[in-house]
Amino acid sequence: MSAWWSGDVRTFLGLDDAAILGILSHQQSRRYRGNEPKQVRAWAAELPLLRIALCALPDPEAWRVLLEFEIPRLGGRLDAVLLSPHAIVAVEFKVGATRIDNAARAQVHGYALDLQDFHGGSRNRPILPVLVATEARPGPAVMPLLVGGAEAVMETNAEGLPRLLHQLSTRARAVAACPPVAVAEWEAAPYAPVLNVIQAACRLYQRHDVAEIASMRADAFNLSLTADRIAAILHRAEVEERHAILFVTGIPGAGKTLCGLNAAFARTGSTFLTGNPSLVHVLREALVRNAVAEGDKRAMAFHRIKAVIQPLPQFRDLYVRTGGCPPDRVVVIDEAQRCWTAAYAIAGTRTRPVPLDRSEPAHLLDIMDRHEGFAAIVCLIGQGQEIHDGEGGLAAWGEALASRPSWAVHAADATLVDPEPRNRLPRLAALSVQPELHLSVPVRSLRHEAAPAWVDAVLRGDAQAARAVIDAHGEVPFFLTRDLAALRRGLRASARGVHRAGLVASAGARRLRAEGLGCEVPHMDPAAVSAWFLNSWIPDRDVRASDALELVATQFSVQGLELDQVGVCWDGDLVREGSGLSWQVRSFRGTGWQVARNPEKIAWRLNTYRVLLTRARYETLIWVPRGDRDDPSRDPAVLDRVAAFLKACGVRTLAEALPAAVPVPGSLPLLALVDG
Repeated sequence: MSAWWSGDVRTFLGLDDAAILGILSHQQSRRYRGNEPKQVRAWAAELPLLRIALCALPDPEAWRVLLEFEIPRLGGRLDAVLLSPHAIVAVEFKVGATRIDNAARAQVHGYALDLQDFHGGSRNRPILPVLVATEARPGPAVMPLLVGGAEAVMETNAEGLPRLLHQLSTRARAVAACPPVAVAEWEAAPYAPVLNVIQAACRLYQRHDVAEIASMRADAFNLSLTADRIAAILHRAEVEERHAILFVTGIPGAGKTLCGLNAAFARTGSTFLTGNPSLVHVLREALVRNAVAEGDKRAMAFHRIKAVIQPLPQFRDLYVRTGGCPPDRVVVIDEAQRCWTAAYAIAGTRTRPVPLDRSEPAHLLDIMDRHEGFAAIVCLIGQGQEIHDGEGGLAAWGEALASRPSWAVHAADATLVDPEPRNRLPRLAALSVQPELHLSVPVRSLRHEAAPAWVDAVLRGDAQAARAVIDAHGEVPFFLTRDLAALRRGLRASARGVHRAGLVASAGARRLRAEGLGCEVPHMDPAAVSAWFLNSWIPDRDVRASDALELVATQFSVQGLELDQVGVCWDGDLVREGSGLSWQVRSFRGTGWQVARNPEKIAWRLNTYRVLLTRARYETLIWVPRGDRDDPSRDPAVLDRVAAFLKACGVRTLAEALPAAVPVPGSLPLLALVDG
């Protein structure tokens, strides 16, 4: 991150406006090959206002001024950042504006959130976004709490800016709730945005290092360590001309897909295989769009990328049918625990053009075994991610490897001790234990590392354990509403046009149709899935986009992908049984719900909700409908038990969270929304 001009307040006040305007114009012409007259006129109006406001500070010698401060992730620039020892003030001008609109609020608040999440000097510091609509008449500003993090937007006009900055300076010195800001060091602090998997795939394809694109936090070390271990094992197997299989395990959101993409893109002769059609469609389309933006022809870019990211069923069927040897010596298999058991593979493909005669892991091992010398399989294993019939887990891979001793096996010790047999590898003779192949720190949940542990406790039905997670780590990013309109308001308010939001639901949520949510994203339709993840409602008004909040995506569309804010739409397919002591899984048949007794079906439904509850990078809003007394399939008492249990686990309703917010007239902070 950098500013086009920076200096202490005395230096700023010592220069005339024409000198600073010349510097800013020069920087603009360097970057954009010319000056935009409208922007130059805006600077000419802003600089005198800022000068007057800074003269009114009680302690100007302690402040620093940064003009046109770049926010790379959002592709924008803050008009001014004012640094004091006790707070960071982010100022955005709207010259000539007679009213303050939501887009302007979203812009400046988005900048503040970006500083909070990704700028090393701003972490755990009060960040005060100030919106200056020069000709508007804003209401009175509510003073911030100054407890650390991005505060609600404060609004003022040209006349009120000096008074507001004076008040903020006085209050910040009086409160001093956070460690002082090292003003001299702040500008040089690192900026490291945590990219989502789509953005990361594009960066990795252009060959950025996985550590560079992960995070500046401690969890990046875990991710880098795993990526480095994968590379080292593959290199050694290549030198020794051996066949090697690696099992990369991890909790939801820990970066398994990122490590797999890194392994697939790092070397020629590698491919990324997934049985998740949504992931194929979205990653391919994102990479193609990125290549086209860089000047490539779409057809050529698609042809090149198609070879790197492939649907696993097509790869498998091609080489089972032809008996040939694939050109790829390294294949990365996403969500490898979902590969089919022998019984399911044989029964499910008996009438298909390419029938299988053994388990999917056995077929894949035999296909890659056709290589002489070096060949490798990197299996990405998600814990608790099995969501469909016939998924064999690690046990199916262990069974296939037991009769194929030529494969050197590398896995973390976590794969040997799981209490569930399906999720456990046997102690194979060729097994080498590699602790670095397990990812234990979540990188998806940007502000709440304890979110996966909390979800796990909830789905175990252990409210006490869920509360213990909150007691140990603080509040978790889950909010409850019983009203669909409140859900949509909450998602739009928290996203603010900066982050990406979307509605998700279980494929078994058949009675949401009665609530007006019967329109699902067809997960087998490449165009529909890509549009949901990649197109936008703001500003394009594309109703197919996730943030239009019209189409609901199921677990089959979102597994392996993520959104910033997620609205989980709960239904009667997972409820608390009559006594309220355990979860009950149900399937809708005909006109009513039937209780599932099969242990595997129960596990799949719990895992479905695990997938849905771990898709968000920021907040998850959970909507549990109120139901209808006249509709037995939407019994209010049944749905009330779900909501009551979630509250017992520590979920806050939007209404209960209201006192924690500092409302500002005209703004819509998430926690200030009244639950419908």
